[in-house]
Amino acid sequence: MKTKASELNEQSTWQEVTTGAEIYEPATSLLVNTGEWRTMRPVFLKDKCKQCMLCVPFCPDSSIPVKDGKREDFDLMHCKGCGICAKVCPFDAIDFVEEVK
Repeated sequence: MKTKASELNEQSTWQEVTTGAEIYEPATSLLVNTGEWRTMRPVFLKDKCKQCMLCVPFCPDSSIPVKDGKREDFDLMHCKGCGICAKVCPFDAIDFVEEVK
């Protein structure tokens, strides 16, 4: 199944492709569903969360939604399972389990 990104890439010339590892705009990960790449899935442990919000700005995929000033469960359509959020959480409110497809 083709995604919008793959269709765009097939139509792009080499002159239009950006240099590797260069990011030209913030939050572009929201444009492509990348959750299927995951091998580890984050689990939000709501009872341990103190709403410190440290995880939110560290997420490179903008996969931690915030509503009314509170962190919500993960946006699994965009989370790649990198684990950065769990590393920065001082309350161990994020766990990772093996992704089952």
